[in-house]
Amino acid sequence: MFNNLLGTDLDFYVGQFQVSDPLFERELRLTFEDYLIYKIKPGKSKLNLAYDRGIMLTYGLPLQMDLTIEILNGNGINPANEDYKVFDNDKYKNYFVRLSQDIIEEIRIGGFANTAKEKLSSGNVDFINEIKMFGGDFTLKYDKYIELNGQFIYREDSQCDLNLNTRKTKGGFAEIIFTPEGDESKWYLSALYNHIESDLTELNYKAASLHFGYLLKRNIRTIAEIKRNFEEKYNQFSLGIILAY
Repeated sequence: MFNNLLGTDLDFYVGQFQVSDPLFERELRLTFEDYLIYKIKPGKSKLNLAYDRGIMLTYGLPLQMDLTIEILNGNGINPANEDYKVFDNDKYKNYFVRLSQDIIEEIRIGGFANTAKEKLSSGNVDFINEIKMFGGDFTLKYDKYIELNGQFIYREDSQCDLNLNTRKTKGGFAEIIFTPEGDESKWYLSALYNHIESDLTELNYKAASLHFGYLLKRNIRTIAEIKRNFEEKYNQFSLGIILAY
């Protein structure tokens, strides 16, 4: 990572990172439940908005607008190809562009577009899947106590399996975080709702989570979380300690 190249607001990243980091950072989320729309891979597709390898450029534009451009392999972080010793498994790249705008200090909106091709295989047959993806997101804050985050994504795969036509997937999440004492709060509450609808019914998902956390130390927190899966109709309870060193 290189910051402020040539004395400008341009930052440059190269290597392995989460495609979705300019949207919301999965690894910094409070809940045990994930931001699942970022992990969706319809059919045999290898492309999603989680981990990948490539380059990322970020630039601060006038009027509190941020621009992000990513050029990615589009096939995740699997080991290098055994024959050619390269990390990319085809000649195609994944192109991601995002804009984020601060309206006022308490309101931020953003949007992105992603286009890609990937070479897939089924048996001895190779085929090309063309992917179009776009979405919007926002953050609303009330003082230092309440934060509301939202994400919506639409995805279209031209051929994510050998015998499938175009498949459409859409969904996102909504999250609210309550810190009763602002930045100095030792405990917090968070709620997360995931909603995904797809032509591939196995991807459909609807679940809500309620999460409680308490900071024992700056880098140690204990959590309790309950989740209701509305699609498969079950409850899940999680209890644990999260450490950061």
